[in-house]
Amino acid sequence: MNEKQKKEIGKFLSLILRHSPETIQIKLDENGWADTAELISRCAKRGKTFTQEDLEEIVRTNDKQRYAFNEDNTKIRANQGHSIEVDLALKTAEPPEFLFHGTVSKFVEAIRKEGLQKMSRQHVHLSEDKTTAEKVGSRRGVPVILTVRSGEMHQDGVVFYLSENGVWLTDQVPAKYINF
Repeated sequence: MNEKQKKEIGKFLSLILRHSPETIQIKLDENGWADTAELISRCAKRGKTFTQEDLEEIVRTNDKQRYAFNEDNTKIRANQGHSIEVDLALKTAEPPEFLFHGTVSKFVEAIRKEGLQKMSRQHVHLSEDKTTAEKVGSRRGVPVILTVRSGEMHQDGVVFYLSENGVWLTDQVPAKYINF
């Protein structure tokens, strides 16, 4: 499987495992897990052909570590970013003093007024480093990097979670905690 194919399959997996499993008539369990054999079979019916080994390579090499297997690789799920209701059994964690969020300038004014909202996702996504935030923000244009005073938020009682792939998650970030 070449890099272009891996990227195409990865995007399709993101659609299925994070947003729209009904696209291939697959059911995710309450924790977001899909049976890998069924996933491979149903994707093939939609013209997205890959093997278990290909799937393992995609999971292992995905630059954002978006996906995870269960212990015996018979189930797969997205680590975060769902717009559908799943319980990832995230554990609360104490964040570092500062976290970062990448966006673009057209959203800055709304963020100044309303803070960062989860919108159609289950959580607001934050990163520990500016480089990751830049990558996220640059998907929609020239990135604007916001600094979130996460340590202060945590002291004020806001709950944070750390996903398996190192993305910090919270329900919202009020504007008063954002350095623009």
